[in-house]
Amino acid sequence: MDEKKTWFSVLLQWEYSVIPSILSKVIFCALFGQLISILYYFKFPVSLPILSTLVPSIVLGLLLVFRTNTAYERFWEGRKIWGTLVNTVRNLSRTIWVTVIENTPEDRDEKIKVLRLLVAFAVATKLHLRTEILNEDLNKLMPEEWFKKLENMNHPPLEIAFWIGDYLQKQSEKNYLNNYQLIAMVKLLDTMVDCLGGCERILRTPIPLAYSIHIKQLILIYCLTLPFQIVNQLGWWTGILVGTISFTIFGIEAIGIEIENPFGHDPNDLPLDAICQTMERNINDLISLPPTVKHWNNS
Repeated sequence: MDEKKTWFSVLLQWEYSVIPSILSKVIFCALFGQLISILYYFKFPVSLPILSTLVPSIVLGLLLVFRTNTAYERFWEGRKIWGTLVNTVRNLSRTIWVTVIENTPEDRDEKIKVLRLLVAFAVATKLHLRTEILNEDLNKLMPEEWFKKLENMNHPPLEIAFWIGDYLQKQSEKNYLNNYQLIAMVKLLDTMVDCLGGCERILRTPIPLAYSIHIKQLILIYCLTLPFQIVNQLGWWTGILVGTISFTIFGIEAIGIEIENPFGHDPNDLPLDAICQTMERNINDLISLPPTVKHWNNS
């Protein structure tokens, strides 16, 4: 019974669906179909089965499938990139926490600041992909002077990556890290920057505009010629069937548009806010654990 309730609740759910974005187009096509049925009833010569060859259903279907698959590939690739970023932040933070030697309490404080910078990198990447200004979510992860400096940077995530790399290099120069440990950590930092570049590649490479325009044109032609093809068989039911078919076609196209840029605020975009919050909780949990490498006395 619970599964049935869940299924029907999803079926009737308005939020997160594409219905609001396609409703006006569906109503227009349904009304146009109804108009054709009225004209047919008054003996106007509107029954034109020959129009069925204008845009074959199989051709339109293949184009829509390709469009949706292309958009989903972008969505799934974005999710994989952010999954890689989460794992890399966890690995690098754990390695820094247990490997970098602490000789003074200041070393511990500096290490904590850098671990928070790892989360700041993810938050800055999120804001960069959304072309949003730096906000309190980022400010709370670093000292105020760092945040002020970051506000004047053209590419905040890269600047944060530079700070992290600079910290690692300084620890190596102080012999708090050996060369092998430094190389391993720099490689993890490079992976984080690669994730940033992968997200930018998705964002800066939209679906070709000519392709999107052509699909919209074919969909409109198909939906407007459909009532001429079926009115002699369906009569007054023409508008309802045209509305149902247009709902299906416009909905498939809208889903592709909805997910082709997975980094925004739309309900069906990736939950980047939740992912960043998860990373922050992971870092806070890690900081609460005593590192295994410590050369100074708490007392």
